Amino acid sequence: MRADNQLKSDGRPTALPAVHEAWLPREHSLYRPRHGRRQTVALVCAAVFFLSPLVSFALGARPSEFENRALTPFPSLADGWSFFTQLAPWATDHLVLREEAIHAADAVSRGVFGEPPPLGDGPKQGGPLQPAPTESEPRQAHYPSVVEGKNDWLYLGDEVASHCEPTRPLEETVAQLRKLRDGVEATGRRFITVIAPDKATLLPENLPDEYIGKECHQRNVDKFWRLLGTEDYVLDLRAGLLAWGDQLGEPVYGPQDAHWSDEGGVLMARGLAERLRPGISAEWKVTPTSSWRVPADIPPLIGREGETVGRHYALAPNGEQDLTQDVEPDYRTPLTLDTASGPGTYGLGVGLLGDSFTIRALPYLSAAFANMTVLHHDSVSEDHGATAANMLAGKDVVVLEIAERSLARGGPAVLSEPALSTVLDALSR
Repeated sequence: MRADNQLKSDGRPTALPAVHEAWLPREHSLYRPRHGRRQTVALVCAAVFFLSPLVSFALGARPSEFENRALTPFPSLADGWSFFTQLAPWATDHLVLREEAIHAADAVSRGVFGEPPPLGDGPKQGGPLQPAPTESEPRQAHYPSVVEGKNDWLYLGDEVASHCEPTRPLEETVAQLRKLRDGVEATGRRFITVIAPDKATLLPENLPDEYIGKECHQRNVDKFWRLLGTEDYVLDLRAGLLAWGDQLGEPVYGPQDAHWSDEGGVLMARGLAERLRPGISAEWKVTPTSSWRVPADIPPLIGREGETVGRHYALAPNGEQDLTQDVEPDYRTPLTLDTASGPGTYGLGVGLLGDSFTIRALPYLSAAFANMTVLHHDSVSEDHGATAANMLAGKDVVVLEIAERSLARGGPAVLSEPALSTVLDALSR
């Protein structure tokens, strides 16, 4: 407010230059200090909040990938209005010290209040259940980033959310997958989709008795596998994963990890080889070797730490010589596997678009396939499918490995335009 007028002796107002209220005498009724104590404290807190990440960045701190996925890339101006909608997730992912802040929030919430922090997109786990949305109703439910189950088991909240709140109806996603299959096979190539089942689908016994979205999750998981489990191009590994877990006496998904262990990788390599050439693995010899121990990938989402253990295997396609290789698990650019040869190996060109489940399969794919190139299907969204199209155009077989939760949510970018047309046009040429 500004003091613009005072009164003459006769009671009429007289105009004065506009004066800021902070410049008035303290005795004046309109006086307000420019910065009161509360304002000063607020300004100091704001400065600390905004400058601390900048100072940390200048000292060498960098954002890290700790949420079971890659950091959101900076959006492209070519994406139109999507540039603005993608700015927020990019800024959130690249906030320095974000992981440390989540750890601190978890420690305070559990230590002081005795409950997990509300780190998901809505109410904390254990909060009041909300009605799950249907395809004709607006979204109502909010899902935590992690579902804390029984016996210290953790599940990704996205395994529930993806089934309950897909970005498009499952029938449309399946139609796009079939379109990709039809387009690939029309060029004379083979097409296979490997679906890595969610842990909540394969091993639901340690889910909590009640959790947000329970009913719609169970209903839509059944619908998902009814639709896709009967597709002749889909490689369904659920039975094999459960059988191997029974044989080991422990599940092939870690209690605090979202991915299968090496057993899933071996089953994926064998399943693909058998689908392409039935009987090819008749002489395969698979034997356990050393064990491994790595940080679990779900606990960091709620500011905690955990560990996952497993075992490596030796795969001898001819029954004698171990051909597995230590493969660098970086396939954001095309990764070539070409060291396998001899009986029990597959020699035609295979192009595989995979995700993080493919990591555990790489050593065994390298032992079984003599001419395979692997590319993460997230990269398709970065160049609208150009790199994937070039890679697949020189192959005889196209494989899409995808997590159940990703396909349930609406599928990877390769199932959407313009990437789908880019890939199919390149294959047809």
